[in-house]
Amino acid sequence: MTVNLKTIIVDDEALARKGLEIRLQAFAQVNIVAVCNNGREAILAIKKHQPDLVFLDIQMPGLNGFQVVQELKDMQAAMPQIVFVTAFDQYAIKAFEIHAIDYLLKPVDHQRLALAISKVEHFVHHSNDGKHKQKLVQLVSDVTGNDCQQILLELANNSPVSVSSFSDVLAIKDVGETTLVPTKDILCIDAAGDYMCVHTNTGTHILRKTMKQLEEILDPKLFLRIHRSSIVNTSYIDKFGNHANGEYYLILTNNKEMKISRSYKDKVKQAVLG
Repeated sequence: MTVNLKTIIVDDEALARKGLEIRLQAFAQVNIVAVCNNGREAILAIKKHQPDLVFLDIQMPGLNGFQVVQELKDMQAAMPQIVFVTAFDQYAIKAFEIHAIDYLLKPVDHQRLALAISKVEHFVHHSNDGKHKQKLVQLVSDVTGNDCQQILLELANNSPVSVSSFSDVLAIKDVGETTLVPTKDILCIDAAGDYMCVHTNTGTHILRKTMKQLEEILDPKLFLRIHRSSIVNTSYIDKFGNHANGEYYLILTNNKEMKISRSYKDKVKQAVLG
């Protein structure tokens, strides 16, 4: 089912606004209801049109993108899905991924734009937009509470910002489609040759990544390596034990038994039992 996304573009650069508007014409589900030159115009347009989606430039004179969201929050206005548009370096802006907020780097790439729109459609289809908006507000509160201009300066200098860099959504591509799996819903991950089997309560997804790559993007406070070919979500661990032969194992909340290799035994025991 296609979603009709009422959309607003906000950017103080005319060329950037026009370029994004042209690229969005390729997406039938996107209905542009307003194009704004600055933050003040954006707030008025958002109140008037109550859009589903806003492409919001971060660095603008007057109100920047973060301050626009903060003002909407203070006014208790309806909060749309926000996709930040920025010229900042990808390494620095990666910090926002943990908050399930997408972003586009200028100049906007068509494939990356398609993924951003797919994410928004996912939230709409699965009624997760409330959680998304709550995390967005939390991010902006954190940023503005820690001197918004200083955060902007850090981003411009490619400096790390004080937001976790671990993603809370795992993007899994399959035959031209991308499924966005919230990491909190992942029970465990195990290797199957060159692929990873990502298990959730609703099914299994196949992902082409290595264990090392997964460890770099999954929050170690939540995910625990228990074997060279297995990672578990500690939230779903029900039991920890050992067999008569000395092998250790975990039982997950879905009754799945996971073997713990000897090399990871002490680390897992410490993490589970404290």
